[in-house]
Amino acid sequence: MEKKSNWVKNANVVSFNPTGEFYFTKGIKAFQRRDLYKAKKYMNRAFQLEPDEPMIACQLAVICTELGEYQYSNQLLLNILQDLDPFMTECHYLLANNFAHMGLFKEAYKHANEYLERDEFGEFSEDAEDLLDLITFETDETEETLEYQDDLMMRQDEARKLLEAGNFVKAVERLEDMIETYPEFWSAYNNLALAYFYVGKTDEAFETLDRVLEKNPGNLHALCNGMVFYHYQTRDAKVREVYELLRNVRPFLDEHLLKLGATFALTGFYEEAYQWLRVLQKKGYEGDGTFYYWLSKSAYQIGKVDAARKAWKKVEVLSPDKEGLEPWSELAEDFEMSFEEHPPTILKKLESDYPEERLFGLFLTSRSKALPMIKHHPSYLENGKFQKEELLYKKSIEFANPTGFFGGEVAELLYNRHNPVRLIESGLYLLWFSVYVEGKENDLRFRNAKAWAAAIEYEWHKLRGEKITQKEIATMYGVSLSTLSKYVNQVANLLQ
Repeated sequence: MEKKSNWVKNANVVSFNPTGEFYFTKGIKAFQRRDLYKAKKYMNRAFQLEPDEPMIACQLAVICTELGEYQYSNQLLLNILQDLDPFMTECHYLLANNFAHMGLFKEAYKHANEYLERDEFGEFSEDAEDLLDLITFETDETEETLEYQDDLMMRQDEARKLLEAGNFVKAVERLEDMIETYPEFWSAYNNLALAYFYVGKTDEAFETLDRVLEKNPGNLHALCNGMVFYHYQTRDAKVREVYELLRNVRPFLDEHLLKLGATFALTGFYEEAYQWLRVLQKKGYEGDGTFYYWLSKSAYQIGKVDAARKAWKKVEVLSPDKEGLEPWSELAEDFEMSFEEHPPTILKKLESDYPEERLFGLFLTSRSKALPMIKHHPSYLENGKFQKEELLYKKSIEFANPTGFFGGEVAELLYNRHNPVRLIESGLYLLWFSVYVEGKENDLRFRNAKAWAAAIEYEWHKLRGEKITQKEIATMYGVSLSTLSKYVNQVANLLQ
């Protein structure tokens, strides 16, 4: 054996255990350099080490605000006021600022006033007064109208989450209610058009866009949505027609720059897409993963490879679910890869706030080649959102017994006819699990899996405007016409 030198043999090993203060200082330095992602990384580590230190939590909240992560910033600030330091009055100003950015003016108004009442001559007093002036100037409203606007924003946010999760049937329901309550809220119309299109109601989708353009000519979102619809229908002449209108638009607002850039990228006009997305980036826009995804793709398509790779690094941080979809990868050629073979998509479903989406995620898990990996992920293994039905389904998956859970048994029957699961097919499964959740809440006893599968498929085709008779569906699933008719009525009742 080789003899160790004396200095190694006699050396004292001194361990280095960085404290919260160490990472806090590094985070502050990164923040001052405007390296926000690194600042958040260090400050988050400091917060983990010293979760009871309000200064660390507050600074982390400030960084999150700068990154546009308003909801998480609010969680941190409310936690400070409720549990750590109720006298840290600046948290009220920071909350007001966040809520104003989110469009929740009533909450912004409340916290700005709270700050001034507690610290009339405080560090942010002038800023809080300016914010109050801005809120009242922008809205010119009473508190009653601020409540109206907050309700509108919360409904819009819920509908947006449903759309992003692919829960189009429920999104249609929410958005139709919104339009009935707020008949001149054009954003709801545009989102309703998207939801209609994705459930196959193309006539209703275009009719909804026409309503917007009739009442609000030149509405950019409506024009962009129409171009996307034509693109999916491969109506190239119509795509070109809308493109000729949009190429002359010179947007100023960030949301319009993003919409226009993303639309051009999705429809294959990469030069124009990169032009507008790059303008947005130069303005200092700190967008979400979708922004950087389209920026990366359009840059790559026009030969700006370095810019594409730089943007993709942001995608990896902000949208881990797009793993494997780099513009230069083989998978990128098939963006609508099957859900069951894309673990990030499955994990996102498992983490949803909606039980039907979690059940759908469990079904995808049961059909995934990545099952061994997913079964050891915290979103599956230690998911605190799982309720009775999800736990039953999870147990049946672990025992490799799909018939051990009725919801899974019906999904398997649907899968025999509709696989792999992509964006369009996902609506079929979410429809079933939505019906199943609703039925369980109404103490319905589920029997006859074939009849339920047949009824769900019939209703899905009907929602999509596809002509198919009950007799055809009954034959496909081996059930009688009278039985199918009975279950179709049950589905319709549960969807009301």
